Amino acid sequence: MSSYHLDHLGQLETEAIYLMREVAAEFERPALLFSGGKDSICLLRLAEKAFRPSDIPMPLLNVDTGHHFPELNEFRDRRAAELGSRLIIRKVEDAIAQGIATPSPGEVSRNRLQIPTLLAAIEEFQFDCCIGGARRDEEKARAKERFLSFRDAFGQWDPKNQRPEIWNLYNARLNPGENMRAFPLSNWTEMDVWEYIKREQLEVPNIYFSHQRQCVRRHNQWLPVTDLLPPKDREEVRELIVRVRTIGDIISTGMVESPANCVDDIIAEIAAARVTERGSRADDKSSEAAMEDRKKAGYF
Repeated sequence: MSSYHLDHLGQLETEAIYLMREVAAEFERPALLFSGGKDSICLLRLAEKAFRPSDIPMPLLNVDTGHHFPELNEFRDRRAAELGSRLIIRKVEDAIAQGIATPSPGEVSRNRLQIPTLLAAIEEFQFDCCIGGARRDEEKARAKERFLSFRDAFGQWDPKNQRPEIWNLYNARLNPGENMRAFPLSNWTEMDVWEYIKREQLEVPNIYFSHQRQCVRRHNQWLPVTDLLPPKDREEVRELIVRVRTIGDIISTGMVESPANCVDDIIAEIAAARVTERGSRADDKSSEAAMEDRKKAGYF
């Protein structure tokens, strides 16, 4: 008698697909947050496996800060079109013009401004659950997340007021105005994501691989030189062979010096890394509590 045995990636995949189907069954108007980054690429693949041959039964939602890498937006739009999925994009620029988001004087980063833009989109479409690609290994605040992360009527997250999840049983009950964030990749690591991308032969934006780019040294890391991030006087600028490890705004995403030009190279690089994935994000270095504060206010 043969026995069926799942390997590590198979177990993670099964767990994530189970949660995807729970969301589709328990919520009336879910959405899948899709940026075109590596984690959301895995989410799309999992959604395909969870629901094919039917269409993915939820739209894709992206909050565009206006500071995205062009390569990322091109990939996002093309991938959604290939899948025949509805892609909803809500722009921080429009939220500012409509008075939904208000930048502070001198504020350059738009991370904070994503919060009211996202909450407005959730209210506009009456989404009761948003599926995101956050993983518990990313940083301390996300390590506090459950698979189903409850948000109150103001879209806010209280890490001390979350529901127990025992034996894969999830409490999806909501009162009017409340919503959930679902995180199918909660138990995945950065290495798992790249191993899955390799196994499934998934396409990723080319900026994940080594390429030549002009970079400026700031906040003890290399940041890409762009119109949004011009070098200041006396700042060191170099032409380097770099790649991105985690993608945020173009003004805060640190570039990693790397010759990795294929998935196998990236996997080997991660195995030897001694810096966390989000250690290359300038927006997360301002304060250890920065991410938790943003999440409490309604961030992804």
